[in-house]
Amino acid sequence: MQSEQYPQLPPKNSDIKRFEPVNLVKFTSPDDEGGLKLGQALQSLHRQLPVIVGVTFIVTSLALLKAITSKPTYQASFEILAKVITEETRVISQVTLNNRDDNSKSSVDSTTLKLLKSPRIINPIVDQLKLKYPDVNYESLSDGLVLKVITEAEILNVSYEDKDSTKVKAVLDLVSNAYLDYSLEERLAEVQQGLDFVDSQLPKIEESASKLQDKLQSFRQQYNLIDPESTRKQLAEQISTISQQRLENQVKLDEAYALAFDLDSQLANPSSNSKGSAALQDNARYQSLLSQIQVLEIQIAKDLSVFQESTDKIKVLRDQQTNLLALLSQEGERTKELLASQIRELESRSEILSQAEEQLNQQVKQLSIVSRQYNDIQQEIKITNDNLNQFLTKREALRIDAGQRKTPWQILTPLKDPVASSSDIKRNALLGVILGLLLGIGIALLRDKLSNLLRTPNEVKDTSKLPILGVIPFNSALISDKKQDGISDLIPLEKSLIDNENNTTIEKLIEIINIKSLVQRSHKRLEGEANATQPYYMTSIFLESFRSLYTNIRLLSPDDKIRSIVISSSLPSEGKSTTSVYLAQAAAALGKRVLLVDADLRRPKLHERLHFSNAVGLSNLISSNLSFDEVVQRSPIEPNLSILTSGHLPPDPTRLISSQKMQDLMQLFQETFDLVIYDTPPLIGMVDAKLLASKTDGIIMVVGLDKTKVSSLNQALELLSNSPIVVFGIVANRSKDYVASLNDTYKHY
Repeated sequence: MQSEQYPQLPPKNSDIKRFEPVNLVKFTSPDDEGGLKLGQALQSLHRQLPVIVGVTFIVTSLALLKAITSKPTYQASFEILAKVITEETRVISQVTLNNRDDNSKSSVDSTTLKLLKSPRIINPIVDQLKLKYPDVNYESLSDGLVLKVITEAEILNVSYEDKDSTKVKAVLDLVSNAYLDYSLEERLAEVQQGLDFVDSQLPKIEESASKLQDKLQSFRQQYNLIDPESTRKQLAEQISTISQQRLENQVKLDEAYALAFDLDSQLANPSSNSKGSAALQDNARYQSLLSQIQVLEIQIAKDLSVFQESTDKIKVLRDQQTNLLALLSQEGERTKELLASQIRELESRSEILSQAEEQLNQQVKQLSIVSRQYNDIQQEIKITNDNLNQFLTKREALRIDAGQRKTPWQILTPLKDPVASSSDIKRNALLGVILGLLLGIGIALLRDKLSNLLRTPNEVKDTSKLPILGVIPFNSALISDKKQDGISDLIPLEKSLIDNENNTTIEKLIEIINIKSLVQRSHKRLEGEANATQPYYMTSIFLESFRSLYTNIRLLSPDDKIRSIVISSSLPSEGKSTTSVYLAQAAAALGKRVLLVDADLRRPKLHERLHFSNAVGLSNLISSNLSFDEVVQRSPIEPNLSILTSGHLPPDPTRLISSQKMQDLMQLFQETFDLVIYDTPPLIGMVDAKLLASKTDGIIMVVGLDKTKVSSLNQALELLSNSPIVVFGIVANRSKDYVASLNDTYKHY
């Protein structure tokens, strides 16, 4: 069977033959979103929760012990309103300069905080304190002062703590006075700086305003306009009037063209019986001549009935007719000339109107450019005047403020006696909890990482570089200390059945009947009664996962059907036998003839879990002349499922597995059944699975989550990499991300 390899695989597993997973049923997990894989981290923390709690408790206890045994610390504080409250300052705050914005920032910013703890202010305080406290220096005093700003209220909170309560009070007294003096000095310095700046900027702004006014006057004189908007309206009205006149003239011109066309047609084919075109109808002379011609034609017609054409009377009438027609033609030509003259006049008028309209449009375009320049000049004048007014207002406010000597900052809360701080215990406890949690989380993640266990299907996929054919949810009913391979019965039993050779034949028969009854009841409960009024959906996601697994196996090779597979794992107790049993049941339930072969001739377990007799089995079929029908057993709940137990344990299982008889039997199995499933020993340390897989369509690896190590899986895949065995993919067993029931999924159906 042909296989395709995945591109860009690691060298260690690059020789493993794989199937490309086409249209597989997708299995989602919390880690499928990628990124930091938060789901895996949370699962790791949950597994290591005792470690986190223990480390946090120890670190917190040590922090509390240190806080309790240390000498108490005294603390005091006061608050300063760091905001100028004079009327002049309110005026100043309402005026914004180009380079200053008093409303956009607090009076105490980060720069001010650094300045308040700078040597310029702290050193004079240290000099005064050294008279009573010689050990005081700049570093200790600056480190002990804590400054906090409430930005919304512009309040500065100053606190200090020390082991000596008297020292705390003395320090804060000096600091409060120093800060008030600093605020006054800074206020006066800022006011003077503002005055200097305003005085330096006013001449420039006044000059700029004057130049802009001159520019506006020159602009108006150059383009002979007062307001571009009114000029634009006048031009628009003129354009509208001319457009209307041009339209009316064009209508007249079209009418004249039509009259000329009709006149040409009439003159080209004159007829005494026709009244002529509209232009000829309005010509009284032409109509009179036409009437005379018609009367003469009537007279000629009457006389011809009496006289011949050659008679003098008829000739006279014909001469008269000829003369009248000549006059009629001349009148038509004259009418045509008059109409042509009218057309030329209308065409000239149309041309004049078009030129006038074009000139007006050009003026409008020119006005748009002029208007934009005019608006730019007006905007510059407005901005300059606004700045000039602001600077003038600011200068007057600053002059008033410079004459004030009132301290801008005020003490809001007076200094109280220092009190012993109880925050040490709380702070140490909080720091202990935070540090303990961080340390515990770090240790937990490190321990989980060092465990080298595969935790999620994504980790299995990333490690093996193989497709995940199925994810089997964790089922606590399958976990038992007595079941080494992680497999339980196909159905829940009301009591455990233990083979006892001392039981009587009647007791064994009663047990078998009870087992069969329980199997049938369980089968009906899972599949639903045939006469049910409503469909009964599968309530076990565990069983449904095996149907999805079988579906994925079928989709692996849509062209060539997979007839035989080997189920194995890296090490024991990963759930390969469980997977074999339930996969066989799922395939049989879908109408396939399935043979489940217990090819583990070292530690067979299927016959015990399925409660089948193991008196004869695969080993007996290979080593004796028993027929296949004498050895194979039918499932009581699935008529399409046949089971071939292992039989007696041979002294050398490898010899039997690799025998020609075994190969012939495998060929017979594949020809007889739609699907043959071989439950084999683990790959590491034994060659049974490799020998069988080489004679089948391929092998499926079962990985027990939270049990299999990365090294074990890599070792097993390395064993398969040097053989032509096709590896279909991985089955991730015991996933705790799946719930144990489909009730929530189907409850809305």
